[in-house]
Amino acid sequence: MSDANADYFEVNRDTWNQKVAIHAKSEFYNMDGFLAGETSLNRYELQALGDVHGKSLLHLQCHFGQDTLSFSRMGARCTGVDLSDEGIALAQKLAQKLQIDAHFVRCNVLETSDHVKEHFDIVFTSYGTIGWLPDLKPWGKMIAERLQSGGVFYMVEFHPLVWMFDYTSGKAELRYGYQQKEAIYEEYKGTYANKNSSMMSKEYGWNHGLGEVVSALTAQGLVVEFLKEHEESPYDVLPDLIKNENGLYVTKDRLYPLLFELKVRKP
Repeated sequence: MSDANADYFEVNRDTWNQKVAIHAKSEFYNMDGFLAGETSLNRYELQALGDVHGKSLLHLQCHFGQDTLSFSRMGARCTGVDLSDEGIALAQKLAQKLQIDAHFVRCNVLETSDHVKEHFDIVFTSYGTIGWLPDLKPWGKMIAERLQSGGVFYMVEFHPLVWMFDYTSGKAELRYGYQQKEAIYEEYKGTYANKNSSMMSKEYGWNHGLGEVVSALTAQGLVVEFLKEHEESPYDVLPDLIKNENGLYVTKDRLYPLLFELKVRKP
């Protein structure tokens, strides 16, 4: 890891540490509903992974663990990892409060194999994760290391076309390269879960095209089961999205996809 990237990760970690308390109280994360038994998972990941009962599952970049614990409620044996100290601390508190046997580890996702030695039936990540990583090659290597033979990695993520736009002005402005290698720095007030928050989000991110994502995994011998692209998103996190008849969000003109799903298997 370069010194510059290490510094970028520390800036991001500080921002995510600040976000945790704000997000935990937000309508977006619906903590009361979650504690009462509602799942935080969406239709894409539920359909793609199906019955997880009895399976071991590693959740990468788990924030404060709602999805991890939702899978645990479905009978999976779960481990969640995240960069944020506050995120992991809250995840552990939620697991204890709900009396759920899930394990949480605070680490940079690229260093997961240094902290987690188990092999898993499922490795999972979702909605705003790979943009925090400067290079997907070590990410793909780590995923292959943590999967057992026959295991699957599944991700549902915002489409790389989405990240070509700058949203900090409150509207979508085409600004960044589809495969831009340079870090993108943004500083703005509030967070996606609470746009009225007074906190200043300071974030470094990187753009990755679909070819880079797929190649980072297939280079490790993982075999693609499917790659799907969707115009709809379960989250109203971008400017000027409209809700459709399915209860999902779309752009007004529907000119480009908002999400992609990727599932690969380790032979």
